[in-house]
Amino acid sequence: MHSERLELLAPAKNLEYGIEAINHGADAVYIGGPAFGARSAAGNSVADIEALSRHAHRYGAQVFVACNTLLFDNELEAASRMAHEIYQAGADALIIQDLGLLQCDLPPIALHASTQTDNRTPEKVKFLQDVGFSQVVLARELSLEQIRAVRGATNVQLEFFIHGALCVSYSGQCNISYARTGRSANRGECAQLCRLPCTLQTPGGEVLVADKHLLSLKDMDQSRNLEALIDAGIRSFKIEGRLKELGYVKNVTAWYRQKLDAILTRRSDLAPASAGRCSYAFTPNVQKSFNRGSTDYFLHGRHIDIGSPDTPKSLGEPLGRVKRVTRSGIELDSGEQINNGDGVAFFNPKGELVGARVNEVKQGELRFNEPLRGLKAGSEVYRNHDQAFSRLLEKKSSERRIALDAVLTVSDSSLSLQLTDEQGKSVTCSVTGEFALADNPERAIAQCREQLAKLGNTIFSARAIELIWDAPRFIAAGVLNGLRREAVEQLDQARVMQWKRPKRRIALKEAIYPAKRLNYLGNALNQAAVAFFQEHGVGRVAPAFEAKQEEGEVMLMITKHCIRYSQNLCHKQHPEIKPEPLELKMGKDTFRLRFDCVRCEMQVMGSLKR
Repeated sequence: MHSERLELLAPAKNLEYGIEAINHGADAVYIGGPAFGARSAAGNSVADIEALSRHAHRYGAQVFVACNTLLFDNELEAASRMAHEIYQAGADALIIQDLGLLQCDLPPIALHASTQTDNRTPEKVKFLQDVGFSQVVLARELSLEQIRAVRGATNVQLEFFIHGALCVSYSGQCNISYARTGRSANRGECAQLCRLPCTLQTPGGEVLVADKHLLSLKDMDQSRNLEALIDAGIRSFKIEGRLKELGYVKNVTAWYRQKLDAILTRRSDLAPASAGRCSYAFTPNVQKSFNRGSTDYFLHGRHIDIGSPDTPKSLGEPLGRVKRVTRSGIELDSGEQINNGDGVAFFNPKGELVGARVNEVKQGELRFNEPLRGLKAGSEVYRNHDQAFSRLLEKKSSERRIALDAVLTVSDSSLSLQLTDEQGKSVTCSVTGEFALADNPERAIAQCREQLAKLGNTIFSARAIELIWDAPRFIAAGVLNGLRREAVEQLDQARVMQWKRPKRRIALKEAIYPAKRLNYLGNALNQAAVAFFQEHGVGRVAPAFEAKQEEGEVMLMITKHCIRYSQNLCHKQHPEIKPEPLELKMGKDTFRLRFDCVRCEMQVMGSLKR
């Protein structure tokens, strides 16, 4: 029976982070190239992508390069040239947003459709499949039912975010940053206005909610839903975080590696997408890394507790509540182990998140350098920095080993060592000499096994060792070690040299785009994109918002997060409530809110600041 492969996809800010993501269990990593990535602060050289690809391919893992921004006409040639450079460097796929690139001279590299291409419907994903994408990153907002519908209409590999920060807007459909600051989210420069405090008010100025982070969401955590996502059709599980610190990448990758491995152990219909098993010098725990609280978003339908209105900062893990406030610190009602140097946080009476570093722990009392104002009995306390855990992650924290079988064939004049790894790749090395019968057969057998199993400085571990000889023979340890080292080096090289990159999916010329007209939200910023859409059946293609041709009030953000719903003002849930117009005031700017209750969506309306 053919087993379907599951891919754990981790973020890589740079070469070092990418190597550690692979070492901690990632089947693939995604990394920014020299330019045109949706995280403008996370670019990388072609040389570093080559080094990362070589390391990944040792494990049968892949490297995807993000080129997922909208491009102006004068950038297309440079983007095409970069695509050829990263292909030559060994990258396995190119993640793109701008469909104008499909009109350009691209190498035969596999194409992945970024979530920025707004992949919400079976029709859209089917179109992307038909024009040559081999993997599509679905919108984060989809439910299991919607994912199943996409799977039922397509055969492309489906990728889904399982952890990390959530954009409140549908990806690729947010123009509020560009409208107010000139920094385009579609160009990798989002100003993250959605994380700022704002006030909900009526058009007449009546304040309903003051100075809360009403557009800021908790972070995604699908730890409990992985098998449901598998059964719905997801095969690539993506961790957000190309700007996160290294400890986050190590910890979160290891956490999901263990979760997926537990599923793979029980299900013979599934297989890992790369080779090797990891062992860790720490116990993975995602609550100990940056998080704003956790939500599984809309996977099981709409629920009210997805926002993070009190703060956009990391809360960390709940520690318990304050049992007693002392002169120099506090006592908690929980028995959590807390260490000197740990960071704790709490909300003061004004609703502000306050942080402090633990100076000393003595007989259950947490002591600080100065009194913490606003902390009282009953206050909930979080740990947003675990000193001991962080120190573990600062060191070498994982080993990833590929299992291999060794067969040593011995005659009186030659040795032959065959190594075969868990994926079936095999090498054979031989040496000639004189190998007399052993005076101590048991010792000879033990020495052979011991020397062949010495794989400590390699990426391999011995699974089985077979000795084939007419009778045990004496073989010097130095001869065995030299033969083993040569065979291991050849196998390591063979894994890289024999790596076969996925091929580009063949595009269907007759594919028809599932819309006859596109407004600025179609994100056609260059003439190649316009031509692409027109070739695929779109009659009218308006320029993208960044072309600065939109006049007056337009949709700056489309979101499934509804403020009416989160504030218990939804007339669907409470028919007695008469819906009234609402506005968001953010600093000096005021945005009208429009509610599409048929689709259960909210639109943030505003104009381009010129």
